[in-house]
Amino acid sequence: MLIYKVYYKNYKLKKGELLGVLIERRKDLRGHNQIESGLKWARLVFGNKVDNVKELLVVPKELRIGLKTPWLIERGFITKEELLEINKLTR
Repeated sequence: MLIYKVYYKNYKLKKGELLGVLIERRKDLRGHNQIESGLKWARLVFGNKVDNVKELLVVPKELRIGLKTPWLIERGFITKEELLEINKLTR
């Protein structure tokens, strides 16, 4: 499974702000590479939350599905707040 961490470029703080995580279930990216596919999807999901969709940044990562992560398959995306809660629970 492939996940995309979606960031928004914050020029005032000079760093990226995490908006959320997208979970890619399909293996065929329909002729696009991982970055193109992730950016297109990120613009659709997070485009209304930012001023300029061209300032979105996507970082793809492979994720192995384990016993603790089957719920990721059902979800299409995770918000920043949900991701922070997950990190607190897994520590």
